[in-house]
Amino acid sequence: MTLAEHMKRTFSLNRHLVQRLGFTFITLMAIATVLPIVATVLYILIQGASAISLEFLAGFPRDGMRAGGILPAIIGTLYLTIGTAIFSVPLGIAAAIYLSEYAADTPLTRTIRIAIINLAGIPSVVYGLFGLGLFVLFLNFGTSILAASLTLSIMTLPVIISTAEEALRAVPQAFRTVSISLGATRWQTIRRIVLKEALPGILTGVILGLERAAGETAPILFTGAAFFLPQLPGSPFDATMALPYHLFVISTQVPEMPIQIQYGTALVLLVFVLTMNLIATVIRSRARAKRQW
Repeated sequence: MTLAEHMKRTFSLNRHLVQRLGFTFITLMAIATVLPIVATVLYILIQGASAISLEFLAGFPRDGMRAGGILPAIIGTLYLTIGTAIFSVPLGIAAAIYLSEYAADTPLTRTIRIAIINLAGIPSVVYGLFGLGLFVLFLNFGTSILAASLTLSIMTLPVIISTAEEALRAVPQAFRTVSISLGATRWQTIRRIVLKEALPGILTGVILGLERAAGETAPILFTGAAFFLPQLPGSPFDATMALPYHLFVISTQVPEMPIQIQYGTALVLLVFVLTMNLIATVIRSRARAKRQW
């Protein structure tokens, strides 16, 4: 065996060893990430399953929230999530379309993008105080579903805008060129081609934003959540119970609260968020199956 062949074989063995070590490291990191999540979900499921019943899901709280059900909190969380989607999704997608398809690459637009990214990292309690000052006090919406939904919408907008813009930019430029060359206007191209192809990525951003809104406590604490409200809200200007705030209250403020009720509430909130994720995954998978690239 010549020196060149020996060096080539040694290099090949070393490269194979490094590759195996890299794959092993990545696998261990994936396991280390997934195992705590799975363990947490299983623990909540085991601890909270005994509390799940028809009365718990469809009843109203009583005895200082030590008994009864959490129906007002479930409905309130649903209202807040829908309200957040109504305000944030159209505005976020519209802003992403403008930044991706219409805005020129200028220092102003780059500054706007940086500001959007920075807004996504602001603590939720700051958004809560902002919503308290603007919607509850200045606009006189009071502590209500409307004020809480608007506050959550502002909080989720940066996530939706950033992910939607990236999804739009990922669509190949050839799609736009071909569509316009066939006589379509710019807006027709965006509406019929670009948005359709970017739908999976846009849905990802929307669900990430809404999941964060559904699980937040601080913003609704200042703007719309009620401590104990054994009835359903009648209008957007009413306060409401919500699962995150309800879980916080029964875990920290109510003495002698049965532990199974706490974990049962956490389990319901977990199922609520995972159901949203599952629905989005199904829609995203179907959209990707129809995608042409």
